[in-house]
Amino acid sequence: MRRREFIGLLGGAVAWPLAAHGQQPASRIIGVLGFGSIEAARTGFVPTQRRLVEMGYVEGRNLSIEYRGANGRENRLAELAAELVQRRVDAIVVFAGQSIVAAKAATTSIPILFFTGFDPVQSGFVASLNRPGGNATGISVLNTELLAKRLQVLCELMPSAKSIAFLYSPTGLVSGGDSIGNELASAAEALAVKLSPVEARHADDFEAAFATMANARPDAVLVSADALMFQNRATLVRLAARHRLPAAYPIREFVAGGGLMSYGTNYSEAYRQVGEYVGRVLNGEKPENLPVQRVTKLELVINITTAKALGLTVPLALVARADELIE
Repeated sequence: MRRREFIGLLGGAVAWPLAAHGQQPASRIIGVLGFGSIEAARTGFVPTQRRLVEMGYVEGRNLSIEYRGANGRENRLAELAAELVQRRVDAIVVFAGQSIVAAKAATTSIPILFFTGFDPVQSGFVASLNRPGGNATGISVLNTELLAKRLQVLCELMPSAKSIAFLYSPTGLVSGGDSIGNELASAAEALAVKLSPVEARHADDFEAAFATMANARPDAVLVSADALMFQNRATLVRLAARHRLPAAYPIREFVAGGGLMSYGTNYSEAYRQVGEYVGRVLNGEKPENLPVQRVTKLELVINITTAKALGLTVPLALVARADELIE
């Protein structure tokens, strides 16, 4: 555990008893609509919930949380969103593009607080960043825009790589998908590597996808940034290890679980900011008056143990640039 995470936990522990002695917020109900399993929704919500505790909203005391999970089945999201609306929750929290679309289709009055790696304006989630309008606002992180840069860092780690597989989900909601794809293709050309797309529509497709990659024998794999990948982190890391495929991932949670490297946003901090907005909405503020916050701080994380297991030597330049080295 890193120092600031430990401090954050201490902060939450201190804030809880302090809130108990002050004026308690009125009891509220919030819904969490997840694209993956309910267990994944609970786990992903932890940093958000810590911030809510600091703001005086404690589950079981003055806060109830209704979790819903679609288990990766996009066609279930509309039904689950409707359930939360019927439950008359005070706010709906969503962490995937597909979930945001379902929640917005289900209600125009209940506040929706989102976390997204896609452009909220291009995706139609809000009218503008500064003036969201409607009943939705939230936190936006750099995500799909980083694919080309992530490929570059992977090639720095493996300078002899000539062929890289790109694992992606065609069912993911991607705003500006054409321009992102063109940028990625241009980056691959500039790096003199052959990029081979391999798709997975559902979690059940991962075994076959990695078998396809193993047969093609690429030097490494670039994992896309979408809900399907995030919800199946352990599976992806396990399959990459089984096939001895060096892989670059979007966020550190993959690397903490044994993945090789990640380059992207610190999601835990962004989730805390979602908690800040949830608390403000529960306190009476309206989503239309809360600008979408953009999180642009990036981090490079490398798992040295995994690199050694794959027979890779991490260049000293990358070691020096890394925000975190896991051993």
